[in-house]
Amino acid sequence: MAKPKLLYLVHRIPYPPNKGDKIRSFHFLQALAAEYQIFLGTFIDDPDDKQHIDALKTFCVDTCCIDLNSQLGKFKSLTGLLTGEALSLPYYRNRELQKWVDKTIAEQNIQRVMIFSSPMAQYVEKYTNLHCVADFVDVDSDKWRQYALSKHWPASWVYRREAEKLLTYEQHIAERADATIFVSEQEAGLFKTLAPESAGKIGFVNNGVDTEKFDPDLSWQTPFPAEQQAIVFTGAMDYWANVDAVKWFAEQVFPVIKSRLPDVHFYIVGSKPAKEVLQLADKEPAVIVTGRVDDVRPYVAYADIVVAPLRIARGIQNKVLEAMAMAKPIVATTAAMEGIPGEEDLQVAIADAVEDFANQVLRFLSQPVESADVNRRYVESDFSWEQNGQRLCRLLAGETA
Repeated sequence: MAKPKLLYLVHRIPYPPNKGDKIRSFHFLQALAAEYQIFLGTFIDDPDDKQHIDALKTFCVDTCCIDLNSQLGKFKSLTGLLTGEALSLPYYRNRELQKWVDKTIAEQNIQRVMIFSSPMAQYVEKYTNLHCVADFVDVDSDKWRQYALSKHWPASWVYRREAEKLLTYEQHIAERADATIFVSEQEAGLFKTLAPESAGKIGFVNNGVDTEKFDPDLSWQTPFPAEQQAIVFTGAMDYWANVDAVKWFAEQVFPVIKSRLPDVHFYIVGSKPAKEVLQLADKEPAVIVTGRVDDVRPYVAYADIVVAPLRIARGIQNKVLEAMAMAKPIVATTAAMEGIPGEEDLQVAIADAVEDFANQVLRFLSQPVESADVNRRYVESDFSWEQNGQRLCRLLAGETA
């Protein structure tokens, strides 16, 4: 018997799974492909990802991958000021993709659609007969609200407007969708307070970790000089929340640590480091900005400690789960630990103030733990992609959120 057909609309190509949202969208693609014939519509915002289009054929019957130029997208998004809509909608609006969606739904008699990121819902708004599951991942509108609080005018006004307009759109889509999911129970709970009329259809599907890939028993060469203590942060370094995190740590927390442990180094590991990140290394030789690396795992495996000092964050942080899977001790902010329930015996410390964060890092560095295997066992038991993928498939089959 042929598998049913599914339209899967994703705002960024779900391969390779090398950054937060792509990790989630890829593992969901894997799970969905086991149950459905997948018709994938997506954008490519990084030219390097074009080489991976063929890899999607393993999972999809048909794909439509549209180049997305960020500068042009920002220009297009300004039309939202004239139409009164969220700027995110015209940013992701594309006639070619809409034409492909319309053609696919008509020719393939599509009955089900999976939306990944709220702006992608605009492509199927007119199809009221589709069974629709929308994965908002995070409450993006609240993320824009947080950005507004940290910016000066006029950026603060633009971000505040985006928060308000996008929330209105998120509420509209949640009311229309058969189920709306988020990355954590906390995110779902927040959105229920913002969209109480749809609360009964709002739920969550956790992220997971590929524990076979992030396995501390695998072998790598250390990227660090001998006898050097290394503090590591991993993440896409053109993402503003990550930039803010490493700036805060490098400029305020790290000097406190270094005054006590002069030989310690802070490694910022991730692609496309912003100018502000590169400047951190110029100011302090003990701050190392690697740029893109072929594999982040050696940096995590040989780190003395992994930090997640995010002050603006939504949902579950993959970087935290991956470090836990690698059995590393972690110091993180409250925001970075959202959706990861703390257990007393975990080798994880949570701190938000400069002195508190520095002291927790110093504690781990001065008294190294013999093993953080408890962190890995926790991830293995609570964050399985297989279990979460099955949950998603059940939602598409018609179960309630």
